[in-house]
Amino acid sequence: MRLILAFYLLCCLLTNANALTITNTNNFTSSELSIGEKVEFHSTILNEKRVLNIYLPESYKKNSTKQYPVIYLLDGSIEEDFIHIAGLVQFNSFSWINNIPETIVVGIANIDRKRDFTFKSTNSIDLKELPTSGGSAYFIQFIANELQPLIDSNYRTNKTKTLIGQSLGGLLATEILFKTPYLFDHYIIISPSLWWNDESLLKVTPKYLKAPQSVYIGVGKEGDVMERVAESLYQKVNKSSPTSTKIFFNYFEKLSHGDTLHLAIYDAFEKIFKKTKS
Repeated sequence: MRLILAFYLLCCLLTNANALTITNTNNFTSSELSIGEKVEFHSTILNEKRVLNIYLPESYKKNSTKQYPVIYLLDGSIEEDFIHIAGLVQFNSFSWINNIPETIVVGIANIDRKRDFTFKSTNSIDLKELPTSGGSAYFIQFIANELQPLIDSNYRTNKTKTLIGQSLGGLLATEILFKTPYLFDHYIIISPSLWWNDESLLKVTPKYLKAPQSVYIGVGKEGDVMERVAESLYQKVNKSSPTSTKIFFNYFEKLSHGDTLHLAIYDAFEKIFKKTKS
């Protein structure tokens, strides 16, 4: 009798569990989750279609009159840095964190970063390892004459612009800083590949017709060459910049080339944008 009762109770439990599962399954719905917009347009300068991934702050659609600063992110493809940097921007702009103002993020998706982020090199190893290199001059023209005007004309921007570049992107960011510094107000340069072309960019004398408001340079424990060129960049920028430009440097001794970016950008946001409480 007890055995029959136990069997009956087990059947009841299984029936109820199955019913619950079926009920939950019937109530289950899903929909796409979006964190921004994808923009495609044809670049006349580069003669190719380019893709932008754009994060808009939560208040963007709620407040039709508010204008926003813009962060331009190199290596801004979905499968590269766009999603996690957009998340950092969102987190740092929360009212209880308040490291940065609400900001639009423009992730520039890559087609050939080795081409776009490098200037011409005479080093045979460079040419062998990066055979498509040497197109940065065109990419800088693209940023200045097509990309920035496109963003300013289609989104409510307040004209404050920040550039983030890491590795080869840091090389390009440094070239822009030295040759066309007026394109951005703030530069965040992480682990720059300044070894390119026998470190020739470090020999360039910056011409600040309009000096940026701030420059942040960060590097991890990435080997003697990477650490040395990052330190050299900091010394050069610190020496050549007007006193109105704020210069920051940080060495992340526990991080490598692959994982310095995230913590360095958080640190840059705090140092560049966070307002000191009175």
